[in-house]
Amino acid sequence: MADSSNAPLLQSRSSYGSTDKTSTRHDSIDSEAAGEIRPSRDVEDDVLPETSTIGRNLSWQSAYILVISRVVGSGIFATPGTIVQSVGSAGLSLSLWVVGAFIAACGLAVSLEFGCMLPRSGGDKVYLEFAYRRPRLLASTLFAMYAVLLGFTASNCIIFSKYALFALGVEATDVLSKSLAVGLLTFVCITHSVFPKAGVKIQDVLGWIKIGIIVFMILSGFYVVIFRPNTTSAPLTHQLAWEHLWEETSWNWGVIATSLFKVFYSFAGLDNAANVMNEVKQPVRTLRSVALTALGTACGLYMLVNIAYFLVVPIEDIRGSGELIAALFFERLFGEKFGRVVLPTAVALSSVGNVMVVAFAMARMKQEIARQGFLPYSSLLSSSRPFNSPMGGFIIHYIPSFLVMILPPSDSIYSLILDIDGYAAQLIGLAVAIGLVKLRFQRPDLKRPFKAWMPAVSIRIAMSCALIVAPFFRPPDYEGEVFYALYAVFSWVILVGGVGYWYLWTRAVPRWRGTRLQEETCVLEDGTTITKLSYS
Repeated sequence: MADSSNAPLLQSRSSYGSTDKTSTRHDSIDSEAAGEIRPSRDVEDDVLPETSTIGRNLSWQSAYILVISRVVGSGIFATPGTIVQSVGSAGLSLSLWVVGAFIAACGLAVSLEFGCMLPRSGGDKVYLEFAYRRPRLLASTLFAMYAVLLGFTASNCIIFSKYALFALGVEATDVLSKSLAVGLLTFVCITHSVFPKAGVKIQDVLGWIKIGIIVFMILSGFYVVIFRPNTTSAPLTHQLAWEHLWEETSWNWGVIATSLFKVFYSFAGLDNAANVMNEVKQPVRTLRSVALTALGTACGLYMLVNIAYFLVVPIEDIRGSGELIAALFFERLFGEKFGRVVLPTAVALSSVGNVMVVAFAMARMKQEIARQGFLPYSSLLSSSRPFNSPMGGFIIHYIPSFLVMILPPSDSIYSLILDIDGYAAQLIGLAVAIGLVKLRFQRPDLKRPFKAWMPAVSIRIAMSCALIVAPFFRPPDYEGEVFYALYAVFSWVILVGGVGYWYLWTRAVPRWRGTRLQEETCVLEDGTTITKLSYS
């Protein structure tokens, strides 16, 4: 099948890199009933590849690292242990990783169909705008609120600071941890903004180091089996024998569902390359192959590292330690002193790589939001000057990430913010999947270089619905002081608030002023096409 990046589907009516410095068009967006809406930077043109003013500099390798470093984060050192602790046995734990990989593949199928059909930077922003055009600007507004308010990289910055201080033997005080976390975020944003090419090379190197560390762990586990060294790390192959594989399994559905959600979250980020499509060489072909390769890599690494854990660490110790499984693994293989340095260093490096690729992609997405005209100083924030990088996008990304790390007075509030982010992401994912089904019926004419299997789309929708409803069921033996579904309620409040904000500035204010909300398409000096919104 020919790559759509080589053969345009329609004749382009606008160019990202145009040199025309004048306004090109004014369009009313409050006359939907009259059917006269012809938005500038036409949504219909999203089917066309768009080249960033930065250029298409991301090779297949860089795009692959952008995805795999986002997916395989520091959780690989902790999540397997927490799942075993919950479900009780190696057999059910490994089964959940297989099921979780299948569910992740279903979600990826949705993203791939959209990404290959609409090869533009922005990811879910582009998909929602294309699928939900009425009411005009509602989908864009809601996604902008979600991305700007909740799109941050604070968690891995904090993980880095704690593990780096532990590796150095320094007490992790609150001030020191937050300072180091902010320092990492600042370093990443400045590097990607001022030295964009160096930033890509650094994150590529860190990505391969992370993969190398995990492969080393896997080989170490199998080394114990093959060579049987005379140490405390003697192989525990009996734990994977069928008669012991399912011992002490907890078949409680609530426990299984919670563990499955953790596995599902471990595959988050397979669509990360879709956020930077304007900078990827041969975007459609690369997106398709990179995402599928990353899915296969993640599945293989997760399964093999789980097996390595079971070959080295006694199942009883795993049940008792939970997220400390990797610490026990290194300690049994290399001794307590060496393990106490290797593990935190590995986790810290993994966190840095994750922060770099997430910030890289999120900055591009937020630059697309600025190009839509929703933010103050959109012309400044949309420009790629002076370093030929989306510095404005990094500024938008830096501010909420900085505030989330500095302001929360306790870990519980910080965890609440992260839960709100995760819950809101499921609402976005559900809307994207339903939008795909909607377009299948309404727009069968669209060229689809990749077509998702409809049962896979249905599974993605069902999974999102389950994740959205689950928080409202009271957990067994819950004794918390706050409402157990508080993060879900806050997410819905943000959504409703977004609808109210959209109605205020697109409907109420124009009627009160007796004006109309206009879109003006113009081109910045660096060639970036943006939309300016005004009342007239």
